[in-house]
Amino acid sequence: MLSARNQLQGTMKSITLGSIMAEVVVAVGPVEIVAVITRASVERLGLQAGDAVRAVIKSTDVLLDK
Repeated sequence: MLSARNQLQGTMKSITLGSIMAEVVVAVGPVEIVAVITRASVERLGLQAGDAVRAVIKSTDVLLDK
């Protein structure tokens, strides 16, 4: 069990691989979450477009705008 409370179920929409890092896009309903993770993590997890994934967000900063 993870201590992070912000866990969002989604679907892997796209993965753009670089030599060391990768940009991943996760669709959570009509919203897209974009993250940069290591290429090694993509390969270790075997991530592919269409996979069901959970985005776990643990941050000390949250910016709001109105």
